[in-house]
Amino acid sequence: MATRKKKTPDVKREENNPNAHIMGAGLVVEQPIVDTLETNYMPYAMSVILSRAIPEIDGFKPSHRKLLYTMYKMGLLTGARIKSANIVGRTMQLNPHGDAAIYDTMVRLARGYEALLHPYVDSKGNFGKAYSRDMSWAASRYTEAKLESIANELFRDIDKDTVDFVDNYDATMKEPTLLPVTFPSVLVNNNTGIAVGMASQICSFNLTEICETTIGLIKDPDFDIMETLKAPDFPGGGQIIYDRDQMDRVFSTGRGGIVVRSKYTYDKSNHCIDITEIPPTTTSEAIIDKIIDKAKSGGLREISDVRDETDKNGLKITIDVKRGTDPDKLMRKLFKMTPLEDSFPCNFNVLIGGMPRVLGVTELLQEWIAFRTECVKRRVFFDLNKAKEKLHLLEGLQKILLDIDKAIKIIRSTEEESEVVPNLMIGFGIDQVQAEYVAEIKLRHLNREFILKRTADVENLRKQIEDMEDTLKSRARVRKIIVNELQDVIKKYGQPRRSEIIYAVDILDEEPEVTVVDDYVCTLFFSGDGYFKKITPQSLRMSGEQKVKEGDAITQVVESSNAKELLFFTDQCQVYKARVADFEDSKASLLGDYVPTVLEFDEGEKPVYMAVTDDFKGYMLFAFENGKVAKVQMSEYQTKTNRKKLIKAYCEKFPLAQCIYLPEDAELVLESSSGHLLLINTAVIAPKTTKNTQGIAVMRPKKGHRVTGVRPYREGEFAKPSRYRKHSLPTLGTLPAKEDTEGEQLTLE
Repeated sequence: MATRKKKTPDVKREENNPNAHIMGAGLVVEQPIVDTLETNYMPYAMSVILSRAIPEIDGFKPSHRKLLYTMYKMGLLTGARIKSANIVGRTMQLNPHGDAAIYDTMVRLARGYEALLHPYVDSKGNFGKAYSRDMSWAASRYTEAKLESIANELFRDIDKDTVDFVDNYDATMKEPTLLPVTFPSVLVNNNTGIAVGMASQICSFNLTEICETTIGLIKDPDFDIMETLKAPDFPGGGQIIYDRDQMDRVFSTGRGGIVVRSKYTYDKSNHCIDITEIPPTTTSEAIIDKIIDKAKSGGLREISDVRDETDKNGLKITIDVKRGTDPDKLMRKLFKMTPLEDSFPCNFNVLIGGMPRVLGVTELLQEWIAFRTECVKRRVFFDLNKAKEKLHLLEGLQKILLDIDKAIKIIRSTEEESEVVPNLMIGFGIDQVQAEYVAEIKLRHLNREFILKRTADVENLRKQIEDMEDTLKSRARVRKIIVNELQDVIKKYGQPRRSEIIYAVDILDEEPEVTVVDDYVCTLFFSGDGYFKKITPQSLRMSGEQKVKEGDAITQVVESSNAKELLFFTDQCQVYKARVADFEDSKASLLGDYVPTVLEFDEGEKPVYMAVTDDFKGYMLFAFENGKVAKVQMSEYQTKTNRKKLIKAYCEKFPLAQCIYLPEDAELVLESSSGHLLLINTAVIAPKTTKNTQGIAVMRPKKGHRVTGVRPYREGEFAKPSRYRKHSLPTLGTLPAKEDTEGEQLTLE
């Protein structure tokens, strides 16, 4: 084992020697390196992780929390701004890490620095800019600050025992371990921290979207967060290149990268490109330096000059281009060669109960809901105890009301002051607390009017106590309080998105190739095992029975043309795209092309449905075995690039019973394994733009049964169609009437 030399004092030479600490210097003993790490390095590492670099569920690191709490105690939620140096000095009572570190923390929380979507510090003076490397902030003696109005939501009811308080570093003051934030600030403002052996990188989300998502999770734990939370929202704006698969990975695991590109406009009169929004991971100086380097090396001959024109109106990088230059084509090149397009690395590492955990968005919001639930309960419990104490005093006052003269007589006839309270307790049958309260009443207040006013609210107080006790017992009422608070936050502080969302499939790196397809009429055959045949009308007239493998059968026959597109949905929630023209003409006497091989399906993956379209209009309808039905707009499967495979093509949480392509809304029949039928018009199901949406509950199968399929309704199929329609969903459905089953032959499955 590796060892290290450690200096230790010589015990013999230390005896009776006042200079023993000097004489022991220079002596060395062997010590295992593991012991050194455990005694010296590990405590340091744990301190950095738990007390400095990683944010907690309230969204703050200790340095943030200490600064904001100091400003709160200084009364800076209201009134005028004060010098930053004053705030920094006061904060050192809680955070003994030097004035420079504290002021740096304040700058990053300030509105002037523009690093947060919702700054907590209202600043005045030069606070620098997050998007600039060289624009440094002024010293603390020159700037002023106070708390922003949104900081009210950080400290609401903090004095009502909503969170725990601990001693500061020298045990002279108390400070909160967490702030009782009324909204999920951990995801609203971005946060970065580098600890020992781990780090945290949390991107910011739009306040309104986060609050709505949290409300959705409170009401339904299985809520699909991507219906309300599309993508992050960065303070500097920019364009987020939306890749559904990548975004889903970030949302579910808390790790991944989000690609952000700059926003620009082209000035035709001056032949220049103005860049006004850049990714949050870079600076204007870094972008300009990279452009200059590439231009000097001859990679950007279209550019004649680049300069920083940032002013009071905000960021602006101007690129002068030569005449005849295509600005969009040049920008596509710059996105590839410079930080004008960059990836924000996500690592949602948060301290939960003192342990660092990397959580997805849903898990993080659920942890916040649990934290906020505890805060609300503690607040209600605090108010309840205060109300009970007040009621207790007023009940004692009520007894005095019965005979004020008796109370005065007892006090006057008592010789010693210490006996006043005991005598009142005996005289009126009240306890010591009530007697102390009565004894402290001023002489001017010993009148019936004063006592009647004090006791008038006894009944209301009892009702309030009963209501608060009921709230503590009811999980639903507590969560309703949280929902109402979130809705108030949306009304007060909600703002539009700053970052624009553009879809990855809409971005063309090169001009698409135009291919000419020979268009003609054909009939498509698709079997249950995945064999595909394209047969022309002439060949179809001359052919006999369709050849299939033993145990296989033709499941779909579609009249089509050679120019249409094909979508093959699989049992692993994926869809593979192809064109009819990609397949050779076949014959009825042949098995056809095996689609999983031709389109390179994943191992063990099987096709379940083939959709044929030419304009991607209409809907894909997915019926799940649990009775839920999802209707997805067909346009969600359209791509402008030649992507052959799309994952998350439909919801993977429930087993799929059947899917069907609908060019327009139509009448469908759902059937369950118990034999129940349901006739619905798909117009009652709202279409979704999210491919893997869970849909809505339409049919409610009996216990032990499931939905087995869905098919188009054939006119005249039912003698009384209204029998199979239901006014409210979900429903069990209806067993077939005798007249609707006559002539059917029973079969064994």
